[in-house]
Amino acid sequence: MKILVAEDEPQLLRVLTVAMQKAGYEVDPVDNGLKAVEHTKENSYDVIILDIMMPVMDGITALKKIRKSGDKSYILMLTAKSEIDDRVTGLDSGADDYITKPFSLKELLARLRSKERREDDFTPNEVSVGDVTLNVSEQELVSHNSIRLNGQETQLMNYFILNEGKELSTEELLSHVWRNDEDANSDIVWIYVSYLRQKLQSIQSSVKINGIKDGNYSLVK
Repeated sequence: MKILVAEDEPQLLRVLTVAMQKAGYEVDPVDNGLKAVEHTKENSYDVIILDIMMPVMDGITALKKIRKSGDKSYILMLTAKSEIDDRVTGLDSGADDYITKPFSLKELLARLRSKERREDDFTPNEVSVGDVTLNVSEQELVSHNSIRLNGQETQLMNYFILNEGKELSTEELLSHVWRNDEDANSDIVWIYVSYLRQKLQSIQSSVKINGIKDGNYSLVK
């Protein structure tokens, strides 16, 4: 998984970053909420970890801005024991969970492993962008008319919609959509992107997938 962690205490930020990297995760560390918001505009993350008390922009404000942008990443808040109201506010503002300081690294890593195992539980069944809606369970893409997708097309379209407007590398698409297929390569990504482009045209949607083979792709409305 790719994780963004925002924590203003330098030593804790280093410890969290190293621990998650050793667990096999790709980590982007930042030291305030504004940097976290800026990172989410350019990158896609499976998990975002936000400390509540940060300079420049606090975690609650950053959370609200991230959600307002349409980002649906799993967000975990770091809170102090005395910050009960902030925990409630965070959950009401779109956080998925929180962990109370001081916490053990074992607990944090266990939560990340649980999230990884239950990834589908945190994905909405219906996602939309522009004039197109994807029903994940029905594998149906709807705009001015509708069309059925196969399983791989559904996963790829879902990932594009969840990360609308962001540059997604071929490697990133492979790791998220074809993570259980060791034989998948850039050719298969290009083929399925081409399939989705054709189907978007067939339902007369104005949504497009930009990008070239072996490069980055982005869904734009």
